[in-house]
Amino acid sequence: MSSAASTRVPTREQIPVAVLGATGAVGQTFVRLLHGHPWFRLVALAASERSAGKTYREATRAIFGDLPADVLDMPVLPCDPSAVEGTLAFSALDASAARETEAAFARAGRIVLSNAGAHRMDEDVPLVIAEVNPDHLALLDLQRATRGWPGAIVTNGNCAAIVMALALAPLHQRFGVRQLFVSTMQSVSGAGYPGVPSLDILGNVIPFIPREEEKIGEETRKFLGTLGDRGVEPAPIRISAHTNRVAVEFGHTACMSIGFENRVTPDEALAALCAWQGAPEARTLPSAPSRALIVHPAPDRPQPRRDADAGGGMSVTVGRVREDDVLHLRLVASGHNTVRGAAGASILNAELMTARGLVPR
Repeated sequence: MSSAASTRVPTREQIPVAVLGATGAVGQTFVRLLHGHPWFRLVALAASERSAGKTYREATRAIFGDLPADVLDMPVLPCDPSAVEGTLAFSALDASAARETEAAFARAGRIVLSNAGAHRMDEDVPLVIAEVNPDHLALLDLQRATRGWPGAIVTNGNCAAIVMALALAPLHQRFGVRQLFVSTMQSVSGAGYPGVPSLDILGNVIPFIPREEEKIGEETRKFLGTLGDRGVEPAPIRISAHTNRVAVEFGHTACMSIGFENRVTPDEALAALCAWQGAPEARTLPSAPSRALIVHPAPDRPQPRRDADAGGGMSVTVGRVREDDVLHLRLVASGHNTVRGAAGASILNAELMTARGLVPR
């Protein structure tokens, strides 16, 4: 954490926050990342009716390691804004439950930072990566005017789309991406818990993840799009996506072939990737890594086992930048799907909003 960030929001002024959908894989990641956070104080855990009324210890099976001991005896509450305290609500709800529940919290004046897909493509909802498109937060004015609620919904993207957009952002900003072919290899943790049955995934590749190909296309174009008076104009990129589930625990990998407005050499692309640090206002936030994008020179990197935890799981690693015989360039990008691709992205967005003064104190 930078000293500048901690000065803006002293520990004694910690903002109370809640986690919705706290018992699942992403919900547990929210809890771990929020534990001991310098700006936010976890005051409420909420989940489905099946879990409400139990303690977190009783309702939750720890999935990715031990949970913080001091949250295990917290009560699990229903996902109802009248029952859940907190200025910010981090949502790890399923998309089916998220649409109405997140809207109810926004109507009650809460700021919802959502990992769910329910509202990502709504025209008045910001879909944000703090380093890539922080200006899209201006959509909140349109959202409040359109919906008449005092709160807000801000979303992060699909876990694979976030990894891809971070790798593509410096290239699109510098050269203008126009065509993209991508094949993803996505870890089993991206399917939640219990996820994919072991006899389906061990020694296997599953070349289908429901709605994933569509999400990658839609969300990548929105991330890299231009904010206008009527919302976001999607980036004019034609995208062909293949998505695959593979027997990897953490880390989504995307193999991309990219076409630009004009031919770009590998050296030009590498220079742009290495120089890029993202939006300046995002660099000093508590959850921001020292570099959001790491370029690895080894010919066999990135690898999920070796690179998923880079930057505390918040950095995306890029490698194998080379010419492509069909388009212009090929490269490989990989990042941690439950941290940068999910809970960590939402928390970074909340930090960005706090630093901008968009969170009520």
